Amino acid sequence: MTDPFGRTVDYLRISVTDRCNERCLYCMPEGYKGWAQRPDHLTAAELVSIATAASSLGFRKFRLTGGEPLLRPDLVSIAAGIAALPTTSSLGLSTNGTRLASAARDLGNAGVTSVNVSLDALDPDTYHRITGGRLADALAGIHAAITADFESVKLNVVLMRGVNETQLAPLVRFAAEHRTPVRFIELMPLTRTDVLSSDNFLSCEAARSLIEAELGPLLPLPEYRAGHGPARYARAQNGALVGFIGALTTPDFCASCNKLRLTSDGKLRPCLGRHGEIDLLAPLRAGQADLETLLTEAIANKPQDHTFQQDYIPSRPMTAIGG
Repeated sequence: MTDPFGRTVDYLRISVTDRCNERCLYCMPEGYKGWAQRPDHLTAAELVSIATAASSLGFRKFRLTGGEPLLRPDLVSIAAGIAALPTTSSLGLSTNGTRLASAARDLGNAGVTSVNVSLDALDPDTYHRITGGRLADALAGIHAAITADFESVKLNVVLMRGVNETQLAPLVRFAAEHRTPVRFIELMPLTRTDVLSSDNFLSCEAARSLIEAELGPLLPLPEYRAGHGPARYARAQNGALVGFIGALTTPDFCASCNKLRLTSDGKLRPCLGRHGEIDLLAPLRAGQADLETLLTEAIANKPQDHTFQQDYIPSRPMTAIGG
């Protein structure tokens, strides 16, 4: 399937819950309790049925996200159902890692092929300030993922000026030691509207400079792709693979976008940085859903680019959209 701008769309990111056991500064606003309407959230069978419809249209790549997807007790069965689809070439999981230690093997056995773990700091106090959680739990999950032999394990770091600049070089050293790519992600206005101010925003270029000041020049790898996303990679002198995801500062950031997002309450979202959504939940529950047609409609309505730099005001927080 191609969108109006000639981009092949074959990647569906599926949020299985908006619940989370952490409270990251960039993801969940204080007091958010969207999961109070949990009966409206998609069941495991409904999630797999949507993925099945996407598979029939040629979708090959799927990722389970949240919130924190490991809060769902039926996550392994959801993963197994999607992994068994005939077109599935890759099934990823995005997690904060804090519940991964006990689940990694089961997820691998169910067909999950790659895991992305959020790790915004290696200093326990800084990690707690950002997430409200315990660094030791996240590190245990990362180590379990590495030993579970997934095809890939990547680390995701959201860049926050005044919060985690001092953590960037240590994170690159950690990535080299554990042979995992690390990706630095520019803050996007998905929960707070003030993140693009000079007080909060740290660009990928500024992050690169901070890393190079401690670890020496990074070698650009313009042709390298380590997955299905928009990261631009470089090689650190210690061998670490370092990615940069610059949604705000990369001019052609959306040029190769290949994804749709499914929210945990059943909305199909063609673009993370625009408000347009198509409801799948109501027709599903009414027994009237032509899922292939609705997915095709979402692809046909996929915009050329996001509007983050055009006074974008989030209508719901990142935890409710899906990571």
